[in-house]
Amino acid sequence: MHSLNTLALAQANSTLAIALVLLFGCFIFFGILFYFVPIKLWLAARVAHAPVSILSLIGMRLKRIVPSEIVNPMIAAVQARVPVTRTDLEAHYLAGGNVHLVVRALISADKARIPLNFQKAAAIDLAGRNVFEAVRMSVEPRVIDVPDSAKGRQTIDAVAQDGIQLKVKARVTVKADIEKLVGGATEETIIARVGEGIVTTIGSAGSHKAVLQDPDQISKKVLEKGLDAGTAFSILSIDIADIDVGENIGARLQIDQAEADKQIAQAKAEERRALAVAAEQEMKAREQEMRAKVVEAEAEVPLAMAEAFRGGRLGVMDYYRMRNIEADTNMRDSLASQPDSSGQ
Repeated sequence: MHSLNTLALAQANSTLAIALVLLFGCFIFFGILFYFVPIKLWLAARVAHAPVSILSLIGMRLKRIVPSEIVNPMIAAVQARVPVTRTDLEAHYLAGGNVHLVVRALISADKARIPLNFQKAAAIDLAGRNVFEAVRMSVEPRVIDVPDSAKGRQTIDAVAQDGIQLKVKARVTVKADIEKLVGGATEETIIARVGEGIVTTIGSAGSHKAVLQDPDQISKKVLEKGLDAGTAFSILSIDIADIDVGENIGARLQIDQAEADKQIAQAKAEERRALAVAAEQEMKAREQEMRAKVVEAEAEVPLAMAEAFRGGRLGVMDYYRMRNIEADTNMRDSLASQPDSSGQ
């Protein structure tokens, strides 16, 4: 009897262990199932008639794709009746694109009757552009300030032919061109080209007064240049928001030129003065050299006279006569060098 009770107890324990193992296995199975198959997301797709199966959700997990990043945009596209496929959305997600933004752009383009397919929108998104913002700008034109105050410049400064500076602010209304968005130049190019056109137009004006009297001529001439070529935008209008008179650049340049000419003249005068001083010093040096030669020659006179005495070519009376002439000459030089006492 005791052995029967022991056997029954062992069988009960074995059954309980099997039940616990099965229960634990069921928990693991359903945990894995709910991880790979988000039931709420699958039910939402079924209710919205989006073609997403359980196997597709499992495949997304295996591809390291977040299912909500594919299913939610697909539900929005199906509800808006925009033709997209799960395969295209998965490929764009794996390429690093923003699936939500592309689907929003497709829906907006469809409602605005703008021709845009998924391949074009995906290419724009992968090119680093905001495709939804581009569609919105195609529907609602955008106003760009020229110059861009965020870059530190407040006005476009240009000088008319009369030398007067004009400070201009402009507003450019542009519309995005979806077909040129990939590879087209950005807003910075539009701002630079419009600024260059304004400077050229004002610079070709004969007088700043003519520009002030008719500012619209700036807009017309700039628009005629076709500045939107090669950009992702189409320029609708260019409006002059403000125009002010600045400095008299022509007068300032003349003053600067006169100052430069003055400095050049002073430099040349200083050069001539230095040359004159050098010439004077050279003449003084030559004078000292000649005096040295005179002294040297005078030192040879007594020797020559002694030689003349010995040779009989000079007599005593001739010598005294020469001394008297020298004394007379020295006296005359002394009288000539004295100041005139009658004029004092």
